[in-house]
Amino acid sequence: VCISINEVVCHGIPSKKTILKEGDIVNIDITTILDGYYADASRMFIVGGKTSPEAEKLVRVAKECMELGIEAVKPWGWLGDIGAAVNAHAKANGYSVVTELGGHGVGKDFHVEPFVPHVGQPGTGMLLVPGMVFTVEPMINAGKYKVTVDKKDGWTVRTKDGSLSAQWEKTILVTETGTEVLSS
Repeated sequence: VCISINEVVCHGIPSKKTILKEGDIVNIDITTILDGYYADASRMFIVGGKTSPEAEKLVRVAKECMELGIEAVKPWGWLGDIGAAVNAHAKANGYSVVTELGGHGVGKDFHVEPFVPHVGQPGTGMLLVPGMVFTVEPMINAGKYKVTVDKKDGWTVRTKDGSLSAQWEKTILVTETGTEVLSS
C-alpha cells in the first residue's frame, strides 16, 4: 500500500506520524495478488469531504484523464493513443502530466512491459493486442510535470515545484472486442 498526500505524486510510504488534515487530497494505491497474478489500483480521497475548488477540480480531472485513457485502449490500437487522450484532457484543463512515470504491464510479475506513457501521439508506440494486461494511471500535476524523489527514503515521489498532484489507476485487459477493467 502506498499513500500519497497533496504534493506527493506516488509511492508515499504510510506512517503513523502523518496527520491528515481536512482538505488534504490523498491517493491510496493497492496491489493485490490472486492465483499468482497481480492487479493494481488506486483512487483519490478528500479528507473531510471538502477541499479547495482547485484541489477538487484536480482530483476530478485526474479521474477523467484515467477514464479517457482507458477509453483509448482498443484491440489493435496503439499505446500512444492512451497518452494522447490523457495529455489532451489534462492540458485543456491547465494541468501537466508526469512523464517520468507511467502505467506498466502486470501479470505473474508486478512491473513488466509495456511502460504505459500518459503523454503520446495517436497511432504511435506499441501495438495493443488482445491478452495484454497493463495499468492506466496518469499522474496529473497542478503545476509543472517535473518530479523529484525524496532523498530521505529514496522512494516517495513529489512534484518538484510543490504543486498538488492527483492520480487514479485501474488494471486493464485488452480483449478481442475492447477492454475489461480488472481492478476498480
